[in-house]
Amino acid sequence: MENLEKYRECIRKIIIEYAQLASSNNEIEAQTIFDLEQDHYQLIYIGWQNKRRIFGPVMHFDIKNGKIWIQWNGTEEDVGEQLVAMGVPKQDIVVGFHPPYMRQYTDYAVS
Repeated sequence: MENLEKYRECIRKIIIEYAQLASSNNEIEAQTIFDLEQDHYQLIYIGWQNKRRIFGPVMHFDIKNGKIWIQWNGTEEDVGEQLVAMGVPKQDIVVGFHPPYMRQYTDYAVS
């Protein structure tokens, strides 16, 4: 249970940091979504840019079976390494947007 709370806080910290970076654009809103009951966490962008609708996920994390699943990372940053720097062991991080057969070639957990 201690790891669960730590993992939740690490994810929230990363998402809030990126949301604050995006808040300088007045036409695009960065929304944070934290579902603590189901352990789903997202950062999405909503708005308009040059008459074009912007809507979509920037980051999506889940916590499943005691591990952090990076389901989507639309940034150029390595959020897995950010989690490791916060004290999350690599074996507790799954890069969920990689196909299962490719995960064995990462430094992170397979599932």
